[in-house]
Amino acid sequence: MTNLSETVVENREMVQPQHGNMLEVAHGGNVMKWMDEVGAMSAMRFAGETCVTARVNRMNFERPIPVGDTAYITAYVYEAGTSSVKVRLVTEREDLRTREREKTTESYFVYVAIDEDNAPTPVPDLIVTTEQETQLQQEALEGENGDS
Repeated sequence: MTNLSETVVENREMVQPQHGNMLEVAHGGNVMKWMDEVGAMSAMRFAGETCVTARVNRMNFERPIPVGDTAYITAYVYEAGTSSVKVRLVTEREDLRTREREKTTESYFVYVAIDEDNAPTPVPDLIVTTEQETQLQQEALEGENGDS
């Protein structure tokens, strides 16, 4: 069994010119890729197994991330099934000079744990014990259902 807080993964990606589109902001496909990678890390920390992307629930792009800023991505597991793992992902635009951040993108990914034969394999139970973990789980469940 794994506590929700043990699944938190945070990562940064510097948005370089090759990551941008004609508007000189991060291309949405690059942001999705970065989120998928961080989400998979969170799912694997939880499952103790290789995890592959099964589904993306809603991908909300609220603001652009300009070239030169950093994409700050946070992921955590908020629910688990038999072999599936649900991960909430939030990306923020971060100006490293000022440390200013604002949310740009949010999504909910589902990963499936697989064994050596690439077949689905069981995952442990998710443990939610602290007030902070409960709040994170509630935020994810509300957001997944479109309530946030």
